[in-house]
Amino acid sequence: MKPTNSLRVRLLLWLVLPMTVFIAAAGLITRGNAWHTANLLQDDALLSAARVMAGDIGWEGNDLSAAVSPSAIEILRTPHRDQVFFRVQEIGGPIIAGTSDFPQHIPATSPQWYDAQVNGAPIRAVSLIREMYDAGATRRVIVSVGRTLNERDAMAAALWRPQMFYFAAIVTVAVALVCIALTLELRPLTRLARGLPQRVRTSSVRIDVAPLRSELRPIVSAFNECLDIIERQTAMQRRFVADAAHQLRTPLTLLGTQLQYARRQQDPALLHETLKAMHQSNRSLVGLTNQLLTLAQAEAADYTQFEGVRVDMRAVATGVIEQLALLAQRRRVEIVATLAEHAEVMGNEQLLSVLVFNLVDNAIRYSPEGGAVMVTLAVAAGFVTLSVADEGAGIANELRDKVFEPFFRASTQPGSGLGLAIVREIARAHRADVRLENGADGRGTVAVAQFSPA
Repeated sequence: MKPTNSLRVRLLLWLVLPMTVFIAAAGLITRGNAWHTANLLQDDALLSAARVMAGDIGWEGNDLSAAVSPSAIEILRTPHRDQVFFRVQEIGGPIIAGTSDFPQHIPATSPQWYDAQVNGAPIRAVSLIREMYDAGATRRVIVSVGRTLNERDAMAAALWRPQMFYFAAIVTVAVALVCIALTLELRPLTRLARGLPQRVRTSSVRIDVAPLRSELRPIVSAFNECLDIIERQTAMQRRFVADAAHQLRTPLTLLGTQLQYARRQQDPALLHETLKAMHQSNRSLVGLTNQLLTLAQAEAADYTQFEGVRVDMRAVATGVIEQLALLAQRRRVEIVATLAEHAEVMGNEQLLSVLVFNLVDNAIRYSPEGGAVMVTLAVAAGFVTLSVADEGAGIANELRDKVFEPFFRASTQPGSGLGLAIVREIARAHRADVRLENGADGRGTVAVAQFSPA
């Protein structure tokens, strides 16, 4: 497994990388502040020493002299063996004290700090001007003091290096705490992963989300929903296989018996009748198989997320009526259709055609000769409603829910008992409501399917 696929590693990266950037920025700021502080302290020490030296300048007759006191040098003394340089000189005149190797700048404003070099060594220096008065004349003296940078560098390092150590310690402690916290907080998932194989073999796989952390509950809930869908699909497949095996056994046995009987026949007339019966059995078997496949297709539709496309129910109903017109004519049943326009729903046109076909086909088969089947498509009260009414014997109230179950038949009319079961599953797939009602004057049955408009 790649490290980047590890949740623990990725969380650590999300923690460490921003903290590293933050500490780097904080380190740069701390280092800058440390250097600034060290420079200020050094500049203050240089200025103090220069002022003490300037106070030591005096007159000896008409000449200026400077007896530099030890306290001025003591101010700049450091344990880092820094060299101290100074120079006292009258502007335009001779050097009063100090060394000529020390570079001296005439400041534009007094005092003025500057960087220089003495014998190749970098120094920091300050120059200030003191005005000396003699018999009404003013003489200007420059006092310059410099020191090498060992003390300043050591001071700056002492200020910012401990801070970087503290930052590094904070990151280390944070990473360690996060690793411990992740290990503790991910233990429920670890226990869950270890326990799932045993639960699959012993009981339901559903996982209780109550003891889990709030961030894990949506994941586990989604996992449970997936298991529900899988179990529902598996149960439907098992039921389909069992129903198909049960329903196909009888016609296949009958067809086999007819084949054996046909093989023993010598009379052409009896053989012809047997082949005719075999053809009828084959047609019934094909019809039953098609209905089983349609039922399986309708049951497999995920009606919690089914969207589909816009379907014109008027066109669907018209097409079904045209298909069944010949059947209705043979049974001497009249089809009367009242179809509203702009009756559109969201769904699968093929499945909706099967729904309308089964409802109209049932109505034709259960209507008496000379009767009528009323097909009504209306758009009202926020629904698209399809009603199919027959003039048959009707269905008892206590059987109206059972007739939607597969293979249940409420009469002795030939059929597989799958038509209304298919209708119910297709209606569910389209989030529609289907029900049976009494016909006008208590005669016959009205099948009603109610859809939400597109």
